[in-house]
Amino acid sequence: MAGLAEIRSTFLNYFKKHGHEEVKSSTLVPSNDPTLMFTNSGMVQFKNVFTGLESRSYDKAVTSQKCLRAGGKHNDLDNVGYTSRHHTFFEMLGNFSFGNYFKEKAIPLAWDLITKEFSLPKERLLVTVFHTDNEAIEIWKKYAGLSDSQIIKINTVDNFWSMGSTGPCGPCSEIFFDHGSGYEGTPPGEDGDEGDRYIEIWNLVFMQFNRDSNGKLNPLPKPSVDTGMGLERIAAVMQGVNSNYDTDLLSNLVKSPNNLLKVNDAISHKVIADHIRSVVFLLLEGILPSNEGRGYVLRRILRRAVRHGYKLGARSPFMSKLVDCLVKEMGEAYPQLAQSKKLIEDAIHQEEKKFFSTLETGISILNKEILELNNKLIPGDLAFKLHD
Repeated sequence: MAGLAEIRSTFLNYFKKHGHEEVKSSTLVPSNDPTLMFTNSGMVQFKNVFTGLESRSYDKAVTSQKCLRAGGKHNDLDNVGYTSRHHTFFEMLGNFSFGNYFKEKAIPLAWDLITKEFSLPKERLLVTVFHTDNEAIEIWKKYAGLSDSQIIKINTVDNFWSMGSTGPCGPCSEIFFDHGSGYEGTPPGEDGDEGDRYIEIWNLVFMQFNRDSNGKLNPLPKPSVDTGMGLERIAAVMQGVNSNYDTDLLSNLVKSPNNLLKVNDAISHKVIADHIRSVVFLLLEGILPSNEGRGYVLRRILRRAVRHGYKLGARSPFMSKLVDCLVKEMGEAYPQLAQSKKLIEDAIHQEEKKFFSTLETGISILNKEILELNNKLIPGDLAFKLHD
């Protein structure tokens, strides 16, 4: 069974073998886009390359990018724990062409990777295309041998990507894996396509146009490619599980809090397993818990995990004890984790101590007031005090 580390390595080496420059993951705090609170996709560090504001020594690249979606426009925080695939922190695998190649090469590269290197069965794969993108449709048929039933035409923005209301944009082609009839869900584009049966594993974006202020699509002089494949999603497929939380890395993190927190609650353990990654990697970049900006997001993530731990019976710091497990799982890919392990553990421990004290005080006040309320409504001033 291929683990996340092996899948990441296979992806990077495959594209390096095809002449792509391996580019290190950029930081979670974008250096080139003040509109973003966090890096939320693999293309963020290349945004200025795609728009022509910056040039690089290479015209095709491959990355495994750290991403965070827990603040600003992209915020999955409240969904974590309740679904099989939402995360605050995740890794996005991607290959990029800055005018070097386009659909005619991007589609074969993707198909050969997933069917040959990753050995996914062709009969369980299907793709979506933008409904007018006949060029992509023909390539999928000719190169991959997909039938009409395996190519689904989508006429919505789900399959037409844009950087904003103006600027580079173009059609997408998404690759889906069919987990089988044992799961609820219908193919993409049909009612019920939010189920767990058909799961998108890779999105190929063909940046083909530049949309002007009048909405007109003008062909780009150098069409480009931007792709994104969630490492956790492809790992779930390759490891024969439906939930990202059943993959090797995340399941080990889920089991680790089980050793500390004896109550078994699937939602809470998912929250803790997800949130420890976000907390550790934010601290690694020098972000500290605070009451504003990125520090507030970090504090909120950590306190959400602690609250779930409290629900499971924890009455003293436990998140800091999970750092060791995370370093063992991800330390090879991110050696700076081991180097900063003690500082990270201390920072988490101190924040946990403060919040456990806050929880105990608040719950004590609440219980006292409930006894005196005689089943009446909690007054607004008390609710405000408890929230504060």
